[in-house]
Amino acid sequence: SKRLLRSPNTFAKLSPVPVVSIATNTVSPQHTSSELSSVKRILHTTLLPPSTTNMSAEIDQKLADMDISPLYTSEKDGSDEKGDGTAECPFKTPLKAMKHWGKEPFPTIYVDSKEEGGEKYTIISQAQMKKLAKVFQRDKSKEESRLKKDAEEAERRAKNLEESKKITIVEDASLPPATQVKINKLEAHRGQRVKVYGWVHRLRRQGKTLMFLVLRDGTGFLQCVLTENQCKTYEALLLSTESSICVYGTLNAVPEGKTAPGGHELNADYWEIVGRSPAGGVDNLLNVESNPDVMYQNRHMWIRGENMSKVLKVRHAAIKAFRDHYYDRDYVEVTPPTMVQCQVEGGSTLFKFNYFGEEAYLTQSSQLYLETCIPALGNVYCIAQSYRAESSHTRRHLSEYTHIEGELPFITFAELLDALEDLICDTAQRILDSKYGAIVLDVNPNFKIPARPFKRMNYTDALVYLKEHNITKEDGTYYEFGDDIPEAPERKMTDMIGEPILLCRFPREMKSFYMQVRVVVFLCLYLSIPLSLSFSTADTGR
Repeated sequence: SKRLLRSPNTFAKLSPVPVVSIATNTVSPQHTSSELSSVKRILHTTLLPPSTTNMSAEIDQKLADMDISPLYTSEKDGSDEKGDGTAECPFKTPLKAMKHWGKEPFPTIYVDSKEEGGEKYTIISQAQMKKLAKVFQRDKSKEESRLKKDAEEAERRAKNLEESKKITIVEDASLPPATQVKINKLEAHRGQRVKVYGWVHRLRRQGKTLMFLVLRDGTGFLQCVLTENQCKTYEALLLSTESSICVYGTLNAVPEGKTAPGGHELNADYWEIVGRSPAGGVDNLLNVESNPDVMYQNRHMWIRGENMSKVLKVRHAAIKAFRDHYYDRDYVEVTPPTMVQCQVEGGSTLFKFNYFGEEAYLTQSSQLYLETCIPALGNVYCIAQSYRAESSHTRRHLSEYTHIEGELPFITFAELLDALEDLICDTAQRILDSKYGAIVLDVNPNFKIPARPFKRMNYTDALVYLKEHNITKEDGTYYEFGDDIPEAPERKMTDMIGEPILLCRFPREMKSFYMQVRVVVFLCLYLSIPLSLSFSTADTGR
């Protein structure tokens, strides 16, 4: 009967009429009695119970459902992920075809033919089939063993969860009241009983009666130690990262030779769940090896990591430092609109939208609004969002970014360069002097405030430098007068010189209409800083 079923032509030879006849014990003269007896026995023992009525119709349906077509594989054209085993869409490997079928006996399996100019497929050799069948059985046994183990683990876990519902913990009323404290203020409360709210940043279980938690509340990180019944409750067994909890306990310095955030840990005497997170926590969504697109889609989770949160904190410190710099130098902050009806930098990068029937844009720059405020307020500045409809993904091409702009009346070009130097150096010093300065040095230990004065370099001098140091275009030619200097060669030149460069006096054809003309060049500039001196807080996710 196995031989009969393995033959791809057996059921093809049987017409519907003889099949129905089998159910009524009628033998067709078209087939041998041994073939029909085998088919009859298989149908009655594997497909239908003996007492089934309307057996003929059901046998027809069962035979129609059976698929014993051959399976095709191709190392050249197949795919184990997208293939379906047909000649048009083959699997890549015979082993995948076997796993697709699921059990022995296997249908006929075809592989790539080695004969040139002949048939595309040929039947797999018996030796290879036998070898792969052993691999299939081994993998099948492993999978069955894994499934059995998973089932036992699930049963054990379900039993433990059921038992854990009987265990409860309550706060000890005899202990002194706990003081609620933020993590960054805990050092002054060592030796005292405190309570801390936060999210579970990391979680490590050690046996059944010991748990180490790293709690995060946005101001810092705190290690908490849970013991005995605190680890056995239903909530404790279901606890996962990003769950929000409240932990009560005594804050103690970590033992000598041990380390923990802040140099202390909270020995818990009671804790309670505030809100559960999905099982698996943030690790189910992304990790350090995730594709950038996955990170961008889950940005709200990615910023909870230690490095990303540091970047956001330094960004906060930088914006405050800019504001303090301007405030101390008697600038007035203006808050211009971001929905405008005019262009600033060019129509090709405008984000258009319908403003109650009129065409409007998201601003490219607040410069023109600031200029209208100068006669009333003098030196002015703004920190606002700007938008550019550019699909390039570089540090200079962001569709949305925080734009810091200033306008000063009645100054010379040299005074403008001095004001920019002062802005950069003073702001950097303020960041380092703030409570976030340590984060800058943690992320970039080699960061130093640029020395003054910055190097002034004319556009024509930059072309000479690029040629002398063999910095060329992609096609190997040198940059000539009138060519734009892209970021890559400019960055290379800046890193080679090793100090900030104020690149100015560009050809008039390259710059905007509003810039001051000096003979055939514009008095405009780029500030380029070596990578070793930079610390970017740009939101590259946008």
